[in-house]
Amino acid sequence: MGCITKHYLNEYAVLGVWKIEEDLDTLLGMVVMDNDDNKKYKAFSSTSRKLEFLSVRALLQELLGKEARIVYNKNNKPFLKDGSRFVSISHSNKLTSILLSTNERVGIDLEYMSSNIGAIAFKFINRKEKITKEPLSRKYHLYLHWCAKEALYKICDKEGISIRKNITIEPFEVKESGEIRGHVHTRRINDSFDLFYTRYDNYAIVWTKKNYDKV
Repeated sequence: MGCITKHYLNEYAVLGVWKIEEDLDTLLGMVVMDNDDNKKYKAFSSTSRKLEFLSVRALLQELLGKEARIVYNKNNKPFLKDGSRFVSISHSNKLTSILLSTNERVGIDLEYMSSNIGAIAFKFINRKEKITKEPLSRKYHLYLHWCAKEALYKICDKEGISIRKNITIEPFEVKESGEIRGHVHTRRINDSFDLFYTRYDNYAIVWTKKNYDKV
C-alpha cells in the first residue's frame, strides 16, 4: 500500500505513515540507498527488520525526496544527515511512521494493540495516572499511555528517564482521536508537553513536538 497519510501539522512539521504490504524486492526497487544504508540492511537477519528498514527509507523519500538520508548517533537516535529537520521514527507490525519538523523537537510512537497490556501496566503506569475501567476502552487507554510516554522519552533524548517514575500523563477521557498533556521531571528536565493521538485500525499513534532547551 505504501504511504497512507502525509499530514502537514503546520508549515514546519509533517507526519507520514506507511503501511507495509510490499515484499522485499518491491521495496528495494523503491528506495535509493548509500553504502551505509546497504551495510545496515545486509546486517539484518530477519525479513521483518529488513522490511521495517526499507519502509523507513521509502517513507522518508515520500516526505522529503530521494536525497534524504537518516543517520544514527551512538544511542541509536535518528538524525537527518543534512541536519535540516528534527526527526522521530516508530514502527510496529505493518506500520511505519516518521515525524519531521524544521523548528521543533519531535517524538512519535505507534503500537499494534495485540498483547494483554494490562498485565504489564504496573511497569509504566504510576499512581498519578488514571485508566478507565470500561472494558472496551481500557486496552486502548493503556496503549495511549504507553505510546505517549515513548514519544516523550524520544523527544527528551532518552537521557536517564524512567517511563514510570519520570513521565506522567494527566488524566484524560479516551476517544478515537484527541489531545493529552504529559509531564517529564528528572534532574535535567522539568517540562510539560502537549501530545496528540489517534487510532488507525488496531494501532495507537501518539506524537508530540515542542521548542524546548534541555537543562
